[in-house]
Amino acid sequence: MKNGVLRAENVVKRYGKKEVLHGVSLSIRPGKIYGLLGRNGAGKTTLLGILTAQNTFNSGSVTYGGENIWENQKALDEICFSRELSPMLLFGQNSLKVKEYLRAASLYHPHWDQDYANRLVSLFELDTKKPIYKLSKGMMSMVTIIIALASRAPVTILDEPVAGLDVVAREQFYRLLLADYEETRRTFIVSTHIIEEAAGVFEDIILIDNGRIIEAGNCGEFTAQFHLVAGSEADVARACAGLAIVHEERLGRSCTVCARGGGERLRANAAGLDIDIEPVSLQKAFVCLTGGQKEGKA
Repeated sequence: MKNGVLRAENVVKRYGKKEVLHGVSLSIRPGKIYGLLGRNGAGKTTLLGILTAQNTFNSGSVTYGGENIWENQKALDEICFSRELSPMLLFGQNSLKVKEYLRAASLYHPHWDQDYANRLVSLFELDTKKPIYKLSKGMMSMVTIIIALASRAPVTILDEPVAGLDVVAREQFYRLLLADYEETRRTFIVSTHIIEEAAGVFEDIILIDNGRIIEAGNCGEFTAQFHLVAGSEADVARACAGLAIVHEERLGRSCTVCARGGGERLRANAAGLDIDIEPVSLQKAFVCLTGGQKEGKA
């Protein structure tokens, strides 16, 4: 089962009468770093909870290595879901100390690497005698990162791991993630809102919007499909003839669009026209696909 495929098929999740996941299907294959991207409320955390048997679902199936994960300890032993610390841990005098929380994590994860955990604690200068509730938000994020990395789980999932970290600590995290990946080649899924910084880490991306997977595949191949085309409205229309327009901004007679597909066609159409063509970053492609079709005014 180790290094199996984590797969969801036609998963539907409802909270009361509200359906928040609509027939979601995806396959997480071994040995890749995946980026799970979506706006607030898109269903990211709900989906991750279902993939790790921490949340129920109404229909569909979730398997790891071909076996259902629900109440399957053998499968769950291979998966770590590291997320924001539970509020129950932050309750005043009843809060666990950092060392107690890490000790509990070591018992829960059978692949736990204590030496690695100790190195990370030292690197982050984390006071393990401190109660969890006295930690800053950044330090709490460091605890979740230590658990994820030291778990050595074949499938390791991090939900908003850099929340509360400053830019230096975020860069440190990405370096650690890549170093661990190079050493272990285990599978990582990272859910984050800070897309631009993380884009260079992702091999594959999964884009979820309003409870549906709208894109999934290689990150570089995905972004290469998009171009920003700017110029007069007439010239932009000629250059983008036959291409899909996923976003449009207008200011007077000037127009900027995000066009998808047909790079060679775009360049051929643009010959002799007074327009600018630029590549699109992962973050810009994400915004164009999920942030509405048109902006500005005529």
